[in-house]
This record gives sequence, structure tokens and C-alpha cells, in this order.
Amino acid sequence: MNDDRNTLSLIAMPGNEPLTHALSQQLGAKDVKLDARRFPDGESYLRLPHDLKGQHVALVASLDRPDDKLPALLFAADLARDLGAERVGLVCPYLPYMRQDVRFHPGEALTSRTFARWLSAYFDWLVTVDPHLHRYHSLDEIYTLESEVVAAAPALSEWIEASVDQALVIGPDDESEQWVRAVAEPADLPWRVMSKTRFGDRDVRLDVPDLSGLGDHTPVLVDDIISSGATVAEATRHLLEAGLPAPVVVAVHGLFGDRSRELLRHAGVARVVCTNSVNAPESDIGLSRLLVPAIARLA
Repeated sequence: MNDDRNTLSLIAMPGNEPLTHALSQQLGAKDVKLDARRFPDGESYLRLPHDLKGQHVALVASLDRPDDKLPALLFAADLARDLGAERVGLVCPYLPYMRQDVRFHPGEALTSRTFARWLSAYFDWLVTVDPHLHRYHSLDEIYTLESEVVAAAPALSEWIEASVDQALVIGPDDESEQWVRAVAEPADLPWRVMSKTRFGDRDVRLDVPDLSGLGDHTPVLVDDIISSGATVAEATRHLLEAGLPAPVVVAVHGLFGDRSRELLRHAGVARVVCTNSVNAPESDIGLSRLLVPAIARLA
């Protein structure tokens, strides 16, 4: 990005305008407006300015509820290249389709690999935030484009340190230990991890760790994703039964499935806060500052 021709241009997919604006200001990038709407039959209409020749372009699109968003995203990427863009990247704070990484039952689609092939075919590079890598060690196992993963832990740590008095960082299950440690240790906060046994999507059993000497702390439940809310709700009930105050819940990706907010409210959660990787009312923790260096390196 050393000349005007290759100055980065950012294009917000619908709903991603606030994050795109914050990124463009910090990167010194151009905001290119995408005219996007639906025809009466539901098909997508897209239009971009006809001055993208030689430009480096990045689409900004969080892909929660991806089945509704993917066609327009791929159309926009293809359109940018058709109008002369030299390099097309994707800033995707929430990257979906990571859970189906093996066939749990014969005949199941390996959607993580198919989705990776689609994005790799349309984009030169990808920046995302804490993808749910389970059996994959890195995105490079399934993506062939250049990619960089940004960790949200510093933003969560700063928010907790500034907003919660005497915080005790708690992970709701064994898998959350990496998040808990990364969030708690930079702020020198005490932390614990609960153990979980899952019997179904909404049926889990948790065991509370030893909380001796920490009863005057405010528990902060930290996890990467809130979807059904079942695990966090169950953790909240256990913490309240143990005599701790109502917990604050802090998550990277707030997906919030059907009735998840109601479930958390009834469980006794004091407050839910997420990053703006997904556009939600709870998205009070900004990620633009953490995304900028990765975008600058790849664009």
C-alpha cells in the first residue's frame, strides 16, 4: 500500500458499517459504499463504484447467521474483482462453519472444509477473531488463502479490569481454560475453571472448583461463544448456589440463539457483554484496534 492506486478501500457488507468506519479511520483507508438491496423475489442486487482498477479492497462482514449472508458476500467479492480490484480480502470477525470438522455420523457433510474452499476461491486473504478451532490446529489446514487470527483476550481483559471490581474470572468448562488464562493473567486477576459434562445441546452438568477465600469477588464468566446460553446459565446457577454474587458474563462472540437471552436472565446473570465481532445489543467491547495491525499486514 505504498501508492495511491493501492490505498486500501474498505467495503461494509450490510450491518457492518460501524466497524468498517472505525477501521477505515485507523487505517487511513477509503470507505467505498456498497449499494445492496433485495429484489422482490429475494435475490440480491449489488452495485459498487466503477473505479476499483488496481485497488486493494477488503470486505468487512461478520458472518453470524451465514446462510442469509453468504451469497451477497461472494457476489460482492466477485464484483470488486470484476471492476478491477487487484487484491480482495475479507475482514470477518466471526467466522462460521467450524464445528463440523469430522463426520460424527456416516454421510454427514464436512461443512467446515466446503466453506473454507468457497472463501479461499473468492478472497486473497482473511482476518478473523478467535475462530472455534477444535480438531484443526490452524486455519491453514482447510483454508488456502492467507489468513491471520486476532485474539480478543486483550480487549476482554481491559474491559474487565476497568469495569468489574474484584473480578474473579471463571471458565464454564474445561475447553474455556485457554480463554480464562489469557484474559485473567495480563490483569493479574484470580481465575478458576469449572468442569462440564454435556448430555445434549441444552443439557449440561457442571462441577464448581474450589472457591475458598474468593467469596467477596465478583465472578466473571468468560467464554468464546454464547449460542444457546445453556452452559453459562448452568454455571450461573452453580455460582449463586455457592454463595457468590450474580456473575457478569463476558464473551467473544455473542450469537444468541432462540430464547438464550431469556435463559440467561432467568438464571440470574447480572450482565452480558460481548465484543463487536457480532452486531448485538451486548456488543460493548470494540475490536477495531486489535484488527488494524493484521489487516495492514495482509492488505
